[in-house]
Amino acid sequence: MSVEVELKEIKKHILEISKKLDELMQEREIVSMMKLSEKSLKFLENEPDIYRIEDLRVRYK
Repeated sequence: MSVEVELKEIKKHILEISKKLDELMQEREIVSMMKLSEKSLKFLENEPDIYRIEDLRVRYK
């Protein structure tokens, strides 16, 4: 293989790796936000429910 062909392949692989890293970072951000939201809502865990099932006007099956 010539140097030019090898460089093109290397560039292609670098672009693929970059895309995969971007996807991983995005997934990590999403997971972090989900964990944060779970923690931030923990204080409501022991609070009584405001509404009961009997209060519903429409029930979906």
